[in-house]
Amino acid sequence: MVKILFICHGNICRSPMAEFVMKDMVRKTGLGDRFEIESAATSREELGNPVYPPARRKLADNGIKCSDHRAWQMTKRDYDYYDMIICMDRNNIRNAKRITSGDPDGKFSLLLDHCGRFGEEVADPWYTGNFDATWRDVTEGCEGLLAELQ
Repeated sequence: MVKILFICHGNICRSPMAEFVMKDMVRKTGLGDRFEIESAATSREELGNPVYPPARRKLADNGIKCSDHRAWQMTKRDYDYYDMIICMDRNNIRNAKRITSGDPDGKFSLLLDHCGRFGEEVADPWYTGNFDATWRDVTEGCEGLLAELQ
């Protein structure tokens, strides 16, 4: 089983979108039992909060439910547990490495690296309000990741 943890700053927009998009993709391909997929924050700002309403609407518009999600912060122990820790931007990687005391096993990556958009960051709708751009980035990144893992 491949254990994947998606990371963003607050775990209410980008990382839960990636979590639920990826879960939907593996379910639709019949590979759901081969993966454990979660998402977390690097900050404590949104702990316990649900997916941000516009992100939840974007997922729902595409037939994906996320009603049971509550934001949580990753811990140092998560580094040992997850096989892949996939971040939405470079600040997330920096902050996650601070939490985990580094990345000795090379588990950290940017989501868009997995679709050939090396070094690019997932658009942050918290600042732009553009959930369509975030949806496109997340979907493309997850499609690339799934292709890579099959």
